[in-house]
Amino acid sequence: MVAGVATLAIVINALWLQSGTHPAPFFPAQWRPVAGGDTTGSVAAIAPRPQAAAVETPKAEVPVAPRTAAQIASDIQRELTRRKFYDGPVDGVYGAKTDAAIREFEHAAGLKASVAPDEALLRSILRSPIQSPPPPATTNAKRGSTANAAAAAPSKKVVALQRALADFGYGQLAPTGVADPATKTAIERFERERKLPITGQVSDRLMREVAAMTGRPLE
Repeated sequence: MVAGVATLAIVINALWLQSGTHPAPFFPAQWRPVAGGDTTGSVAAIAPRPQAAAVETPKAEVPVAPRTAAQIASDIQRELTRRKFYDGPVDGVYGAKTDAAIREFEHAAGLKASVAPDEALLRSILRSPIQSPPPPATTNAKRGSTANAAAAAPSKKVVALQRALADFGYGQLAPTGVADPATKTAIERFERERKLPITGQVSDRLMREVAAMTGRPLE
């Protein structure tokens, strides 16, 4: 009986209780499920679940507020000032002086007249190398020569002025009708005593003051 029980235990162990194949070829191959977390001898390992790739959310662009008309006008005034077309304050006010400077620049640059100062006009000014030309020196020289010629010509008004200044003790003046250095000195003395702007020049205001002093019109 002991031998029979032992033989039966060996057979049961060989057929159903082995986790791997028996070395003897006459026993059929049997597999035993592996318990717990032991994966030794398992047929296939469970692959880890792939994680979803993090999707980068695009950042929303902050809209840029458009510039005001005053800011654009200030930049235009600043650029026209640098180019000698504008000599007023940089205050962003589109007045007559700013408009005249813009028209002068557009004419010099050969641009079409704009309706109002805007970003397009500012870009045109920034791209342009044009500078306002200085006034011609010949014009000033011509004006000076004309003034000198007028001063050198005898004048009845100057004759009356010289006589009045000489009569009231402002100098020994000869009535030549020409505003010479002696006449200029007498005029400056009169203006200083009367607290007038000292110019030494024959002017309408001077004639009125001298006439008021003499009490009669200068003829």
